[in-house]
Amino acid sequence: MKLAAHQPQYLPWLGYFDKMDRVDLFVLLDTVQFKKNEWQNRNRIRTTDGWQWLTVPVHHRFPMTIREVSIDEATPWRRKHREALRIQYARSACRGAIQPVIDRLLQEPCANLSELNVRTVRVLADLLGVRTPIVLASSLEGLPEGADDRLVALCRRFGCGTYLAGSGGRAYMDSEPYRRAGIQVNFQVFRHPIYPQAHPGFTPDLSALDLLMNGGPGSIELVRSARQEAA
Repeated sequence: MKLAAHQPQYLPWLGYFDKMDRVDLFVLLDTVQFKKNEWQNRNRIRTTDGWQWLTVPVHHRFPMTIREVSIDEATPWRRKHREALRIQYARSACRGAIQPVIDRLLQEPCANLSELNVRTVRVLADLLGVRTPIVLASSLEGLPEGADDRLVALCRRFGCGTYLAGSGGRAYMDSEPYRRAGIQVNFQVFRHPIYPQAHPGFTPDLSALDLLMNGGPGSIELVRSARQEAA
């Protein structure tokens, strides 16, 4: 059994769902600290000029967990995101199948940023065809505070002998707690697939929405075809 974990992000990129698709269980770390100006309240879409941010305005102060961060509904960000998607993906082959789903998602009220992100992760995973079960860290009691100890505890709780980390994990993870627990750590090796986009040229590392708008439901198969095994 393999497990991976990640903070819930807003409209995550393809590497996020590649990691989810490689494991037997994916844990959303909705109890960790919010990081401003990263990917928890924004992501990128393709435009005629390259790319642009879709940013969810929030109210926050340091330190706050993702679940404590509220959304600033005084600004018309939901309408702006829907309009940006309609304009920039007007000529995308699969817009008709994807845009209505995202419109409904963006119209639903949310208690906080974490709830919005969890919904976007679930919706995009379903559209892509990723069927890995998702568990919220907030639904589990007794998890340690330390990052590595928390991940070890998650693996033990669900009987997983392998933890799949992102490629950047080599720089900051302490291997000793995993070794003591008998848990193997693998690191994701992600190869970005190339596919036709709505505008000339190719821009990688966008929200997974970009592939969905152009490739349609079930397009995780394209990600799998470009895949390398974790190291």
